[in-house]
Amino acid sequence: MSLLGAVGPLEAGALISLMRFVSPSLPIGAYAYSRGLEQAVCSGAVRDEATAADWIIGLLSHVSVQLDGPIFVRLYGALARGDDAELERWNALLLASRESAELRLEDTQLGAALARLLAGQELAPRAHALSQRGDVCHATSFALAAVSCSVPLMAALIGFLWAQAEGQTSAAVRLIPLGQTAGQRLLSRISAVLPGFAQQASDVPDSAIGALSPGLALASALHETQYTRLFRS
Repeated sequence: MSLLGAVGPLEAGALISLMRFVSPSLPIGAYAYSRGLEQAVCSGAVRDEATAADWIIGLLSHVSVQLDGPIFVRLYGALARGDDAELERWNALLLASRESAELRLEDTQLGAALARLLAGQELAPRAHALSQRGDVCHATSFALAAVSCSVPLMAALIGFLWAQAEGQTSAAVRLIPLGQTAGQRLLSRISAVLPGFAQQASDVPDSAIGALSPGLALASALHETQYTRLFRS
């Protein structure tokens, strides 16, 4: 799939904004979360480049494509239309779908941090109100950032999924540990499948939204009482 064909031409300002929002240096604390990967490494389920790829791409295909991505599309649409009821509905559903206290806390802390960043730069008028809440998902704040900066939907969706995958890859490099070259090979594999995953996510109907990820749920729950931890999730 051609990336240009998938997302359409990007204005320079929108492209630069998207690059900022997916950057690992964005000061929202994403580096502190492993989304259950630390426990998977501790248990031996993830132990090398191949198993890290299985974990990260597996989460993309089973969770991001079926849950996070489709709801992100609806959050973006609700914000673009100014439909507050739909925005609240989909934010609540995504938050309710988090399978552990850690995953829920990660999502809301990243959501609030990004909303504060947007509010501090006056990039989105409603960001301040969202930043004061404790129930705003990262996808909601990311969608707000994208809509406010005129980033097209498919480009924003690919960026949102990329940020998730790159964060997991960075965690794998530190945890297993993997070399930097192995980490770049992982990102190359992710790059090859991500546009297709984004298209799949955009095509999921309301009735099919939802994910079953017992491995993630168990890893995250066990991580909450893990003896030693580098990451917050």
